[in-house]
Amino acid sequence: MSLVITGGLRLPADFIKAMALGADAIMIGRPYLWGLGSFGQPGVERALEILQAELTIAMEFAGTPTVDSIGTDAIGVA
Repeated sequence: MSLVITGGLRLPADFIKAMALGADAIMIGRPYLWGLGSFGQPGVERALEILQAELTIAMEFAGTPTVDSIGTDAIGVA
């Protein structure tokens, strides 16, 4: 069974928390729609680029070099 999180997650730090607590996938509707509504397909592509760059930075701060290495220790939960 997979755990898919949706709703209210907008910041990459939120993504890390969700993955650390067991999420297999995270749905991102609003940033996608903001990009689409503003600039069409290029806007969606840019929104995803921004989220990816911010996730990379958040992962560096959490000390997790890969998505697979995100665990409860990344958010201080024992």
